[in-house]
Amino acid sequence: MNTKPDISIIIVNYNVKEFLYDCIRSIEKAKKDLQIEIIVVDNNSSDASVQFLQPIFPYIRFISLDENIGFGRANNIAIEQSTGKFVLILNPDTILNEDTLSDINNYMQAHPEAGIAGVKILNKDGSFQLACRRGFPTPWAAFCKLYGLQKLFPKSPFFARYNQTFRDIDQTYEVDAVMGAFMFCRREVLQELNGFDPEFFMYGEDLDLCYRAKKIGWKVVYVHSTSIVHFKGESTRRSSLNDVKIFYDAMAIFARKHTGSSIFLIFIKIGIFLRTLIAHFIKHKSDFLLILYDIISVNFSLILATKIRKGEFFNFPDYAYPTVFIVASLVIFSSMFFIGEYFESKPSVRRSFTGMMSSFFILSSLTYFFNEYAFSRGILLMTIGFSIILTSALRLVLDIYDKNFGRTSVKRVAFIGINELTDRIIQSITSENLHKIDIAGLIIFKDNLQHQKYPIIGHADYIQKIIDDYRLDEVIITDSKFSGTNLIRILENSHNPSVRFHIAHRYEEFIISNLIENIVGLGSTAARYNLTLPRYRFAKRTIDIIFSFILLTICLPLLFVTVENRKKTIRDIYYVLIGKYSLIGLFHLNKDKIETGKIGLTGLAHLSRPENLSPEAINDLNNYYLQNYKYSLDIDIFFKFIFRKKRGF
Repeated sequence: MNTKPDISIIIVNYNVKEFLYDCIRSIEKAKKDLQIEIIVVDNNSSDASVQFLQPIFPYIRFISLDENIGFGRANNIAIEQSTGKFVLILNPDTILNEDTLSDINNYMQAHPEAGIAGVKILNKDGSFQLACRRGFPTPWAAFCKLYGLQKLFPKSPFFARYNQTFRDIDQTYEVDAVMGAFMFCRREVLQELNGFDPEFFMYGEDLDLCYRAKKIGWKVVYVHSTSIVHFKGESTRRSSLNDVKIFYDAMAIFARKHTGSSIFLIFIKIGIFLRTLIAHFIKHKSDFLLILYDIISVNFSLILATKIRKGEFFNFPDYAYPTVFIVASLVIFSSMFFIGEYFESKPSVRRSFTGMMSSFFILSSLTYFFNEYAFSRGILLMTIGFSIILTSALRLVLDIYDKNFGRTSVKRVAFIGINELTDRIIQSITSENLHKIDIAGLIIFKDNLQHQKYPIIGHADYIQKIIDDYRLDEVIITDSKFSGTNLIRILENSHNPSVRFHIAHRYEEFIISNLIENIVGLGSTAARYNLTLPRYRFAKRTIDIIFSFILLTICLPLLFVTVENRKKTIRDIYYVLIGKYSLIGLFHLNKDKIETGKIGLTGLAHLSRPENLSPEAINDLNNYYLQNYKYSLDIDIFFKFIFRKKRGF
């Protein structure tokens, strides 16, 4: 006789199969006597998640989608097919404690007034994730969140309503909302609410669901007695989405839906803009500081060169100031930016020298067009010379520091587990001659284990002392018996958040190369695409704006005469102007699947007659364009488009 499961666990996956594997294993250890069903909705992953995991977990129901339809809509599909008394919405980049399911199930059984519950959620370094119990983004709470007041006054119930930082994380209490990474819901609640609101693509749908649940009389509860680890951001980072923009756009949707205040929406949008700027600055603060240093160096060099050549620091005519400083700064910045010195990789003496020399030729050329500023080419030459010395000196110092103390310094690594996978990883490290990794030794999880080459530096029960004694930077767990509960216990008691833990028993085909890349810090996969580099993106966007504006104004009468489908052509050019499309870009059979780059009105695939190409061939052409993009490539495509024998735009 078939009985309904106690809990239906729904997981929406996107390109995180290695995390999902560990998540499912932790569920298996946590289910105990509970009857569960697991439904995995794959949001059009590109890493063969379903093909890899389905043979390993044949009892799991996998639902494969042809496109990424968003978190809420994907969950709704699984909710309709689930049969459990309770429904657990769970992120794939989580690890459950062994008591998590039983604890939260017992709590909900004992508290029938609770409609939705969440648990204590920890980051991978053991710190508490504030978002796991929140207040609603009311106008005041959202204002304090967006404009940083809750950070200034974290213990104030008046200013810290959104993240509730004034409340004890080790108590159970009713809250406004819990986090979508772990939402334990009664089935009748989800049925009454018709699941998540599909208007939210990612972020905000959990707040909205909790808001609507409380509105019809259910309680939302934060339960502190059990915890999970959430590798925050993994399930979104790999989808190439702009987290900051999507998060605050979701807040704007919530505000529009539940407050209806236009003034509040204006404040929200201003806050979104400011927070986006701040997020970009924080992400690239070292680049901005380098730009500031270079600009100061150039202007200081100009003043010094003037003093040496003319005998005074400010010897130019009055009308020259501050124009000479502004122009010199803009030319230096532009030269450095377009050779890739900023926002792309670590500072380089070679690139900075090239940028300075390019600036010299540009500034020299400008003096021919603006004779009133042709004061002294000797001063210009000395300015560039001094600037090269100053900018190169800083980059040499940064390089020396980085090699000895920074991200390229030696990482001390230890392994939990003595097995074949440990040996393979160590062999890969030594065969690649990676001097950035120093293997401190092995940490045993079982007794009486030995290793022929590397020393046993301690038992896993005393891992905190081992981390301190050996000053470890990374701990790699290769022992599959080392459960999620063990890791959670370590993270909860950790007092050294700089140490990173890697679970290396996910699947061997992936782990070695990806693990070494993560430890050494070789950069993200996106960096391999030339078109993601800021200089190329800026140049393309500038050209798109200029040419689309010209086509929609000066050349508009010509378009009406020469093209057949005028309405579509004008609409597509307008999309280029607002940034949705690009004049030259990618081709996709399903336009919603574009993630890196933009749909182009023409491009490599367009020139190759896409109707005659297979999806694999189109994908190869798109990837070639993304990876090998140069200014000259767009020029080649443009002229081939102009001269090909085909009517229409």
